Amino acid sequence: MTEPRPNTGPLKGIRVLELTSAMAGPYCGLLLADMGADVIKIEKYPDGDDIRRSAPPWFNGEPATFLAMNRNKRGIVLNLKDPAGKEVFLKLVDGADVVLENMRPGAMAGLGLGYEDLKKRKPDIIYAALSGFGQTGPYSGRRGFDLVAQGMSGIMSVTGEEGGGPTKAGVPICDLTAGSFTANGILCAIIHRLRTGEGQMVDTSLLEAGIAYTAWETAIYVSSGEVTGPQGSAHRISAPYQAYRCKDGWITLGAASQGNWARMCKVIGRPDLLEDPRFKDNAGRRGRLNELNEELNAAFATETVETWLARMDEAGVPAGPIYNMAQVWADPHVRARNMMVEVEHPTAGTWPAIGVPVKLSATPGAVRAAAPLLGQHTAEILAEVGIEGEALAKLHAAGAVTDAALADKEKTAAE
Repeated sequence: MTEPRPNTGPLKGIRVLELTSAMAGPYCGLLLADMGADVIKIEKYPDGDDIRRSAPPWFNGEPATFLAMNRNKRGIVLNLKDPAGKEVFLKLVDGADVVLENMRPGAMAGLGLGYEDLKKRKPDIIYAALSGFGQTGPYSGRRGFDLVAQGMSGIMSVTGEEGGGPTKAGVPICDLTAGSFTANGILCAIIHRLRTGEGQMVDTSLLEAGIAYTAWETAIYVSSGEVTGPQGSAHRISAPYQAYRCKDGWITLGAASQGNWARMCKVIGRPDLLEDPRFKDNAGRRGRLNELNEELNAAFATETVETWLARMDEAGVPAGPIYNMAQVWADPHVRARNMMVEVEHPTAGTWPAIGVPVKLSATPGAVRAAAPLLGQHTAEILAEVGIEGEALAKLHAAGAVTDAALADKEKTAAE
């Protein structure tokens, strides 16, 4: 089995117990693991994270979504409903800095493992709970999903083409943003603990993550009472700032400032637009967007995407292509920034993974290891708290834990 790459990240030495599934929680754990934290993914007994059995795509027999969300982590299977499994978890808590979970609010407390329970045992523990609607409030008991959060946060009301039906963002933005916010909250709690020695609880939700992303729309509403709707690729305040169709495809154009507006008009051969009183400033251009777009669409339709991008680049006007996923990963700049890396998985082979998007000069994060097999590191992790050999075998046989190596032996014997 290929050894993990060296850990040079700034969170090296921080241990996180991650009891999460699906996307938001695992994404939070991934962000911390990429930056060097020892993230122990504790999967439920006996089958692990539900996403292991999710719909295709598969990558060489492994669920691609699980591989994508759980790199750089060590994996263990614990039965928290079993007294022995619960005791193993508490031993792990003794050596941990952070507990991260995305269960239904109250579920961990029902097991006697909630924040109030754990801080009695370890007062400096940082306990992060990520849920659909948060740990308090009238909706706290509801199950939450990205789609539901996109709808309730207002994101779907402002996404899509004007006059169209409700449209969600093309990526699970509430899941991913909630994971990012939770990771940020954990880091803030770590800093506080370094200063004071105190642990605390971190509580956020998919709904709040979505609402936090409506900065423009909320600002407009609270200042004017206007309820905004979808406007395609156009900007609510600035123009021209949107996608335009060319002879063979589309480009995005950011020419809202007066300087970029003037340069763009010259590039497209329409310097006369600079003298047009309708478009003399951003307010006028945004207020007469349909008229402006009639002029610009006619101009952009005369040349190819490649031609316009070259001309805009030469003139210093912000513009770019609209890529599909194949084009994203073929782009030389994306490759030069190491946004696609390869890591070896024990059964799937070489897995192409998204790289670390934040580059640190002294303590860089890295994709060091692939997502774990079910129970892959159970023996290794339990040995660190003094449970090995016959003691491990008894826990495995009793259904308190699952160890991959012991499970393989049982399977071979059965065959």
